[in-house]
Amino acid sequence: MLRRSFARLCEINVTFKTHGGEIVKAKGKLGMSLMEAGKGAGVDIEAACDGACACSTCHCFVAPEWLDKIPAATEDEEDMLDMAMDLRDNSRLACQIDLTPELNGIEVEMPQEVASQLS
Repeated sequence: MLRRSFARLCEINVTFKTHGGEIVKAKGKLGMSLMEAGKGAGVDIEAACDGACACSTCHCFVAPEWLDKIPAATEDEEDMLDMAMDLRDNSRLACQIDLTPELNGIEVEMPQEVASQLS
């Protein structure tokens, strides 16, 4: 019973709004990236570089009320975001956001299009 309770504490709930408008509820594990949680729930995230911060195909829009709860983007992430389509103030790479208890309930929206710099 204690193990099951601990496992629930380590689950982070994430809501994705797909580019088609579908709402997908995902459960990620503590320390997992937002990208991994989305892919695990069947969200269409290309993730061409597999989370290495070498493309912008996991570009997402973080709901404004969650922006102050995630760490600032690194210079590497900013460089990749410069190549993203439809860049907004709340644009982030989902591979660079690790799930923490403070992010339980985070909401993100996926863009209509993504640009891959990998060939």
